[in-house]
Amino acid sequence: MTAPIATPDVDVEESTSLDHPWKVVVWDDPVNLMAYVTFVFRKLFGFSKAKAERLMMQVHVEGRAVVSSGNKEKAELDVFRLHEHGLWATLEQDA
Repeated sequence: MTAPIATPDVDVEESTSLDHPWKVVVWDDPVNLMAYVTFVFRKLFGFSKAKAERLMMQVHVEGRAVVSSGNKEKAELDVFRLHEHGLWATLEQDA
């Protein structure tokens, strides 16, 4: 007869934190031109020219901008697509 397998206690705070949306952050870099960043935002996210330019300027001036949010899988895909276009992007979990 074998002993039962012990399962670790699940921290309630940890499990509920999975429900929080994830944010995709684009960071400023010295390589990409502002017009190119605007183009990528419009292409990937369907932003209007005005919104894409506003987010691009936020990246340029503040060093970062949140360009999308959602579940983890969507955020990971958005980061991957931004990386494919040469932009520096990460994801963060919303608090």
